[in-house]
Amino acid sequence: MSYQEIMEPYNQEVEERYPLVMERLEQILTEETVEEPFRSFFRQGAAFIMQLHHAEQRIREGTFFDQTLEQLQQWNASVYDEVMPKAYESSYANPAYAVQMLGEEYGRLLCAVYEQLRRLVRSTMEGNRYLLTIFSELLVEIYNCFEDAAGTTPQEIQKIYYWFCHDYSEVFVADNVERQTNPKMDYVTNVIMESDLTDLRYLYRFGAHIGDNELQTARYLNELPKEQIQAMADTYTEGYRIGFAVTRKDISKKNLVELRYPIGFERVVRCAIRNFAKLGLQPVFRSGGGELGAYCVSFNEQYEFDHRNDDAAYLDKAHVERRLECYRASFEARKEAARGNGGPAVIEVFGRPPFAPVSKPQAYRYDEKQQKLNVYFSNQASRIVNQYIIGEERSYTIIAYPIPDIGPRYREIFAGTVELNNLDYTQYQQMQQRMIDVLDQAEAVHIKGKGPNRTDLRVAIRPLADPAKETAFENCVADVNIPVGEVFTSPQLAGTSGVLHVSQVYLRQLKYLDLELRFEDGMITEYSCKNFREEEENRQFLKENLLHHHKTLPMGEFAIGTNTTAYRMAREFDIADKLPILIAEKTGPHFAVGDTCYSWAEDTAVFNPDGKEIVARDNAISILRKEDPEQAYFNCHTDITIPYDELDSITVIRRDGSKQEIIAGGRFVVPGTEPLNAPLDAI
Repeated sequence: MSYQEIMEPYNQEVEERYPLVMERLEQILTEETVEEPFRSFFRQGAAFIMQLHHAEQRIREGTFFDQTLEQLQQWNASVYDEVMPKAYESSYANPAYAVQMLGEEYGRLLCAVYEQLRRLVRSTMEGNRYLLTIFSELLVEIYNCFEDAAGTTPQEIQKIYYWFCHDYSEVFVADNVERQTNPKMDYVTNVIMESDLTDLRYLYRFGAHIGDNELQTARYLNELPKEQIQAMADTYTEGYRIGFAVTRKDISKKNLVELRYPIGFERVVRCAIRNFAKLGLQPVFRSGGGELGAYCVSFNEQYEFDHRNDDAAYLDKAHVERRLECYRASFEARKEAARGNGGPAVIEVFGRPPFAPVSKPQAYRYDEKQQKLNVYFSNQASRIVNQYIIGEERSYTIIAYPIPDIGPRYREIFAGTVELNNLDYTQYQQMQQRMIDVLDQAEAVHIKGKGPNRTDLRVAIRPLADPAKETAFENCVADVNIPVGEVFTSPQLAGTSGVLHVSQVYLRQLKYLDLELRFEDGMITEYSCKNFREEEENRQFLKENLLHHHKTLPMGEFAIGTNTTAYRMAREFDIADKLPILIAEKTGPHFAVGDTCYSWAEDTAVFNPDGKEIVARDNAISILRKEDPEQAYFNCHTDITIPYDELDSITVIRRDGSKQEIIAGGRFVVPGTEPLNAPLDAI
């Protein structure tokens, strides 16, 4: 059964409703039964859907993708231009503009509805008439209320939207689960494997925004010899295989691999799919946030930031329980297939200009009750996923490449990144082991910043019962986290205290200025930054985006990044502010707030290449999973890196009070690790 066959019952269900709702939308374009300013909003929404409707008709006829590259570019631009940065200020998708034009009571709510309509482009390209129908019916239902202006209230519109999201939760959740567990949801796979990748018209089959990054990436990869493309794919897939091997998990039990990659990399992904097939794995492409595994580079980070909490329009206890019920039912229906999901294999990209968000009062924000509900839902949903896609049995891998936005030296940086991803892991493994041999003697490790960096932090290390067979630190080489280069542990919370400070850091595409966290017994007690003028605005920004609405978070990881080659590359090309955390975390010591690196798999034994078991997989919070899993996990893990140029020293403090430095004056000093200093000295 193919994707189209899977979707056919849904499309048949709306076969009669679809033409009726399209006819009604066409009437909205010309009739004047709704007063301004709302008439303009509904006409804009109706015009957008009608544009998708006309494309959907041509897709069904088989003629839409026969257009020229220039025609497809024009069509793609026509559906996305409105939310590009230049036009966004006067778009109903912008909550500030929507409130200005439609008033505070209606503007924010209708803006959230409009953003949902804009997500229909990709499902239209797939031929998903069902989603196009139900969201069109939502717009018409709200429009009908406004026709009776005297009887319309914001509460009534909110109620319509609430019940729409509530009643269709089953459909949205089932689609998500199906995409994680059924390789026959194969639309993306077919585009990758069956298209002529030298004909760039294939890019528009995804329905995503196709900008210069996607086009130039695809053109550049088409120029590379097939041997280099195959080598890139081999690095990616071998990292996934090794991830199972080093954790002693049986990959033969799995038959699915969850792929996530940036559009434009299809040549690499095609080779990767063939590699995975040799391992007995078929690809699935998870749905989420409007993306279908194949994603485009963000074309407007502010747009995404503005809509990050739109579910606050309807989020309450009943809705949360409804969604969780749907997750349980959907996974139960797919439980055998879900067991075969081996985990994600991810390609990230980097190079976008740094983004400093504008916090708009018109955008939705969770109230205190909704913050708690959001945390509760995340915890419960993660438990459900781990019950069916079992954490102890799965692995992952992640690798990153630059995009053309990184600047005129893109090709040099790309070549440098390929080299970075293929560094000799055996050399790093040996040098990192020398550090671990010293670190395993520690009662605590003292990290000190230099110059304006105010870091002064003592991290408590788990004691070893049998040092001959146990270690507290993982010797991380190029397997699941590519490129090579870190040793890490789950710190003991008791005794971990002090200040972590960085002058500037980018976390999940958000810029943080003068970020400072204070820890007592491993938990954040104070937090601040200087992004905004008002201190309360800074605290809200951090609580939402770093603490993810939790009152506090533990230090889940302490690591020492050893990839000084990556650090040198960042300085040479002046791209330190554009590196993804995947690479940035290897360029200095880093500290993760949230869950440990072993969350949901703490009871699975993990071993270093020297055969020692890594026993620091738990902390005082995560161990609570044995009694109350809701208290054990935070469902977030954010790495904060101190760059070498802000670092003075990392010092091991033994139980007898003696000390030994790992890094002094920003340089590695453990005997045998001196080669790590060469890239630093070359800057």
